[in-house]
Amino acid sequence: MNIALWIVQGIACAGFVFSGWMKAFRHEKAAASWPWAKDVPRGLVVFIGLAELVGAVGLIVPEAANLAPALTPIAAIGLAAIVLLGALFHVKRKEYTDIGVNIVFLALALFIAIGRL
Repeated sequence: MNIALWIVQGIACAGFVFSGWMKAFRHEKAAASWPWAKDVPRGLVVFIGLAELVGAVGLIVPEAANLAPALTPIAAIGLAAIVLLGALFHVKRKEYTDIGVNIVFLALALFIAIGRL
């Protein structure tokens, strides 16, 4: 189970780093890729991106370094909340094709949170 958790943590970390980096530091590219990013204040998009980057670090570093490993499931729960809120945002905007990615990353984050608790 530990190996499966590390694999899922790596996949989730990579996805959140990509998404967070685009939102936090490549806003123009994010706005071109994701239509919603044009309709939301830039500061909020950057904040979401930074939260995803911090969460991605929290998925790996505490457990890998054995420094406060209890932070890993907390990071996973935080990322699950971000993804769930994103899915609800897409439902409100009737962007149903974008919800699939949210569901996948919600499942990954919840798997990590439950597995590491």
